[in-house]
Amino acid sequence: MRSLLKSAAGITCLLALAATGCSSGSGAASDEDSAAPRTSAAGAAAPTAPSSGGSSTSYAPYVSATSASGTDSAGSPTTYNLAFVISDGSGCTPKWNGDDAIGDPAVTSRIQALKKSGATVRVSFGGASGKELAAVCGSESALAAAYGRALDAAGSTQADFDVEGDALGDAASVALRSRAIARLQKERPGLEVSFTLPVMPDGLDPDGLALLASANQYDVQVSTVDIMTMNYGESYTGDMGGYAVTAAKAAHAQLKKVFGLSDAAAWRGMALTSMIGANDIAGETLTLADAAQVRSFAEGRGVAWVSMWATFRDRQCAKGTPGREDAATDCSGVTQEQGAFARAFAG
Repeated sequence: MRSLLKSAAGITCLLALAATGCSSGSGAASDEDSAAPRTSAAGAAAPTAPSSGGSSTSYAPYVSATSASGTDSAGSPTTYNLAFVISDGSGCTPKWNGDDAIGDPAVTSRIQALKKSGATVRVSFGGASGKELAAVCGSESALAAAYGRALDAAGSTQADFDVEGDALGDAASVALRSRAIARLQKERPGLEVSFTLPVMPDGLDPDGLALLASANQYDVQVSTVDIMTMNYGESYTGDMGGYAVTAAKAAHAQLKKVFGLSDAAAWRGMALTSMIGANDIAGETLTLADAAQVRSFAEGRGVAWVSMWATFRDRQCAKGTPGREDAATDCSGVTQEQGAFARAFAG
């Protein structure tokens, strides 16, 4: 998903799944400290995601970690995905969108306000723009410490790693990230980890599958694989709800094969994130009807959570539909009531 920096215009065993079918990773040792590998989660109890409207499928939108939006609370989210923590641009210092200090009092106050409803927050690392921490931190320990500082500042025990673009194909940073996450989970046993990855209607690409294999190799305990059902390409126009369902089914088959899981377990280890309204690709527009279709499908399959990019876009543009050079950052580009997409995804 696009970083907030852009101007207007992601296994050893899926912990959210049933323990059956899980296998331990290779137990590859860290190149930094040769620590003993984490044990497999096989046999561990599967955590239960917060319910939304009586459903086991939660609603967890992406929000700006630095700026409040009047649509943040629409749909009563159970979790907010805080976008995004990346490098300051020159080193291994984590900052919100590369600009705001992790401990900035205004950001801390913003996060506390999001939690007042009882919702939790998940820190999302990465995104489509800026310097990804795994690409610039020089060691496993430094990278793990950077992740930890951001989590502590947000008061969060949930980490999301949005890996896309060049970062997804960078084998060295993929391996470093896996080792750092495994190290961090060893230090913080309750840390829940999700990977947010690009997807096509025919499923995850080889780089996405390689990232999951790397996580498995280093015994990362992953709760959810969140697929970005958006921005497929110029040949995919029209039915964005249908494409999301097709992509989910394809990714589901891949998760079953990779992890040896049952149908239900593989669905439970998946999340779906859509880009509301006009996507970055001309011809791709996710409508309110599409959002309702995605929600209904997710509930029917027992998907862990649904999300959207992003709450600050969940409003009609002031001058109607924007030009198609790029999707607007702060509005959906479709006719809607404020917060309508949130309500559709929340069910």
